Amino acid sequence: MRYLISLSLLSCLLFSSDARFELGKKIYEATCISCHGVDGTAKTDIKLIVKPRALSKTILTQEQSYQTIKKGTHYWGASADMMPSFESIYEEKELRSVAYYISKAFNIDVEKKINKLYSQSEVIPEAKKLKMLKRGKKIYKRNCSWCHGLKAKGDGEASRNPELSIFPYDLTKTMLNEKQMFLYTKYGGQYWGTHKDDMPSWSKKYDDFTIKSVVKYIEENFRSQDNK
Repeated sequence: MRYLISLSLLSCLLFSSDARFELGKKIYEATCISCHGVDGTAKTDIKLIVKPRALSKTILTQEQSYQTIKKGTHYWGASADMMPSFESIYEEKELRSVAYYISKAFNIDVEKKINKLYSQSEVIPEAKKLKMLKRGKKIYKRNCSWCHGLKAKGDGEASRNPELSIFPYDLTKTMLNEKQMFLYTKYGGQYWGTHKDDMPSWSKKYDDFTIKSVVKYIEENFRSQDNK
């Protein structure tokens, strides 16, 4: 099995960048464009129904985009997104080519953007780090659990209210790292390409220390080791 996986990865690496881009573009235009749009902004008629992400704003890295395309969003904790798994439709090289095309065509500087925004956030001194888990637990239970649930499974009270139509993520399955989770929480889902307002920006209510504390609490208590 390891031998087959190694061969698959090797074949992807040997595939030229131009060829990978063109293959990814071809598949994107055949499969993805109806939801995400020609320029990745998701300004299509279907957004009135399924709310696809604007890939031009995504917080996901190229590798994370590949994993999402391969497994679908439900595998990574979504409860309502209509992004299916394509691993039974396309081969490994094709899946990676689509992720490569999205990264290069729509959001080439996402990692630089993430690092820049994070570098502008508060640096937590060692003395305050000892207080983070206690602070994070308090705020998570006060605010986050209403949607995400006490165990971060996405089954909070709000998710059971049909009038709200809220579909929170199961945070135990999220692929986002701590830095990404902090920025997603701070700036909100729409800043990062969602067309729903389920996940608001918390920057006006809480400072960086508090938001980082919540993320640390989630990381320490709920995240699956497989997704870290």
